[in-house]
Amino acid sequence: MLACIKWLHRSPVLFEVTASIAEKFTRNLSHHPGSGMGEALPQEEALNSPAATPSHHPETFCSSGHQAISMVISVSLGAQLTPDGTLISFTADFKKDVKIFRALILGELEKGQSQFQALCFVTRLHHNEIIPSEAMAKLRQKNPRAVRQAEEVRGPEQMHMDIAVNFSQGALLSPHLRNVCAEALDAIYTRQEDVRFWLEQGVDGSVFEALPKASEQVLLPRCGQVGDRGKPCICRYGLSLAWYPCMLKYCHGRDRPAPYKCGIRSCQKNYSFDFYVPQKQLCLWDEDP
Repeated sequence: MLACIKWLHRSPVLFEVTASIAEKFTRNLSHHPGSGMGEALPQEEALNSPAATPSHHPETFCSSGHQAISMVISVSLGAQLTPDGTLISFTADFKKDVKIFRALILGELEKGQSQFQALCFVTRLHHNEIIPSEAMAKLRQKNPRAVRQAEEVRGPEQMHMDIAVNFSQGALLSPHLRNVCAEALDAIYTRQEDVRFWLEQGVDGSVFEALPKASEQVLLPRCGQVGDRGKPCICRYGLSLAWYPCMLKYCHGRDRPAPYKCGIRSCQKNYSFDFYVPQKQLCLWDEDP
């Protein structure tokens, strides 16, 4: 049983990412060359009192039946189109303690790249990062076309991704990985400290594959310092979650002895990922040392 809430970008085309993702990704850019670039995600996700019921709007809440489910086990933030044409999405799997960042990057055809390049970064979901899963089921979207800024900008986080995720075994880590990262295949990364946690939770070790040892990676230069596009290097990719529900808000009422949940607080956060690539050709955006 799966329930999900999706916050959509203003352009309804942007979240229509399916098996033919390359075609639709390109079609969206050609049909909407200036639509929504660099805009934040919709805010104003109002949380009612604990007795509230979730919205049944098909774009904001979905379930396996006609009745909305009271438990949310995964959340996907609607795809965000950045100024450089990259499509960013985020999925949080509460049940498996997994969060997945995906970037679809437009390729530079004149430099020999394919139409687009996909990257997936998989890290541990900590319980205090976003609002609890039970609160997700009580969210209702107000003013879905509005675009607002996050209330709080959280400090940036830099991560060294030194382990690869085996796509064929990815469902053992999270059932969403096979769909979210289907275009990434050999470019799904995680890190040792998160792998240790998941192994302790019973995830099979076949999910993870070793990249060159950390001691070997230390000797490798950043891709921006490498001239030969066929040489291995350490790539850096940065992305931003422009809006996500990070905390619950509590209010005080005259007729209530204790504070009660009355809304959410939204946050923005920047992430930076360092990871090994076998050739600089796979990291042409990383020009700075």
